[in-house]
Amino acid sequence: MKILVLTTVLPARKLHGSEVASQNMIEGLQQNGCEVTVLGYARQEDGELYIDRHEVLVSERSIETKQAKLKSMGWFALSLLKRLPYSAAKYISSDYIKRLQSLLSTESYDAIVIDHAQMGWLLDVIQHPMIVLMAHNLEHEIYWQHYHRSRNRLAKWVYQREATLIQHLEVKLASSAQEVWTLTENDRKYFAQFSTARTLSLPSSFANQHSEPMEKTFDIGIIGSWAWKPNEEGLRWFLETVYPLLPPSLTIHVAGRGANWVTEEYPNVNYVGFVEDSKAFMMQARVMAIPTLTGGGIQIKTLDAIASGSKIVGTSVALRGIANPPQTVSIADQPQQFAQQLVAASRMEPTIADLAEAEQWYRDRQAQFLGEVAEAMNNLKPTVSESNRFSSIR
Repeated sequence: MKILVLTTVLPARKLHGSEVASQNMIEGLQQNGCEVTVLGYARQEDGELYIDRHEVLVSERSIETKQAKLKSMGWFALSLLKRLPYSAAKYISSDYIKRLQSLLSTESYDAIVIDHAQMGWLLDVIQHPMIVLMAHNLEHEIYWQHYHRSRNRLAKWVYQREATLIQHLEVKLASSAQEVWTLTENDRKYFAQFSTARTLSLPSSFANQHSEPMEKTFDIGIIGSWAWKPNEEGLRWFLETVYPLLPPSLTIHVAGRGANWVTEEYPNVNYVGFVEDSKAFMMQARVMAIPTLTGGGIQIKTLDAIASGSKIVGTSVALRGIANPPQTVSIADQPQQFAQQLVAASRMEPTIADLAEAEQWYRDRQAQFLGEVAEAMNNLKPTVSESNRFSSIR
């Protein structure tokens, strides 16, 4: 099957969690014999441009509001004009439409995958009998969470508007799609109201496993893309409520872009910024902390942390959508409990058994995911054949 994936940012470099999820799905399709073409932007703030052979670049552009500066005002004006969520309007461009139309005029695709609900505006551009929505999470739930947590009246209005409009877009997309692919059972149940929906057991982003443990060089590791609000909220909660309960002798390393403010207030916390090898960072930590409070879908960093073999202390939100984690994982939602489990885990010596359990978990999840993708493609094939016959008759 030839599949066209329409996404936000080209994901082959796997620099951010959402891109890891997209790329894992693309690789799952490829490993099941599909010829995949991916259309999307390149994020200017990601540095050196890299385009994989199956990717088609629309243009380089700022994606995050903080980097976009004055452009963000144009996006908001466009969202008001078109009555679209701001998070969708910022991806609209004539360049994207032209590149998409060029691909559709020169190639014949068996299916089109719309990756992220924010790309739902493309329904007004494309006409195709086989559309699949890849829903990373329930976007409207995330914005309602922000609405309820916000104390600023203007922010509450913005989040309420975003939640309402993105939900309309999610419903429109799901109702137009032949299938919706989700990452958690909770999301599948929601989208099943509108279309055939299935859960795919997304695997870790790691390409392979280390056969032996790495030396532990610090006690607690925390990693994330801190420009994303749910990640930032979790990190601030950790530093404000858990950190004061930890012994000052513990070494804490924070990795990922957008948390430069950490070292200014917490002198014994080492902010290392972006790390090229997240797997090595996780394996060097005695315990990984995942203090997620809000959000939706599944967290790639949780999957990766489990696969690393290091001990993990995470909130129940951080473990959403992950059934039967190995014994290296502990769940704590209260600051005191979180701190206690971090201290206990940091004092445990790593074992070969931990790494073996992590490797088995990694392999089982990878195999399950590929099997689920194969089943999804097999279910699409009869519909694709029927659509092709119908098209030829017309």
